[in-house]
Amino acid sequence: MDEKKIIFEKLKIINVNGGDVLRGLKFNETAYNGFGELYFSEVNFGEIKAWKKHKKMVMNLIVPSGEVKFVFFDDRDNSKITNIFQEIVISKSNYKRITVPPNIWFGFKGIGKENNLVVNLSNIEHSDDEVERKKINEINYKW
Repeated sequence: MDEKKIIFEKLKIINVNGGDVLRGLKFNETAYNGFGELYFSEVNFGEIKAWKKHKKMVMNLIVPSGEVKFVFFDDRDNSKITNIFQEIVISKSNYKRITVPPNIWFGFKGIGKENNLVVNLSNIEHSDDEVERKKINEINYKW
């Protein structure tokens, strides 16, 4: 995986009687950087969870249920997209995995009216020591 850029990858949905199977990540894919933790984050309709930046963690974000808008902000000096926002809406109709390298600010908003669920398969276990946070108004973005 390129440690410097965000990767948006279309994922496979397998139609099965009784309910679909939604692929997430295989160990032999480029986005796989080891296993540290898998966790789920619910985000209610209209709610925003922002801003957070991991110093070491590589995240693999998937939305298996609902619809979530993600916003990424890169303030790294050596980046080709410094001070540019990247936005994407993920849902079953736009089913993707977002692989996010360390040191990129991100936030997300629940835009589905039902259950909005974000899954993060990370390469390291979550630790408050490796996370930076900012209040929503500390990065100038209009949600």
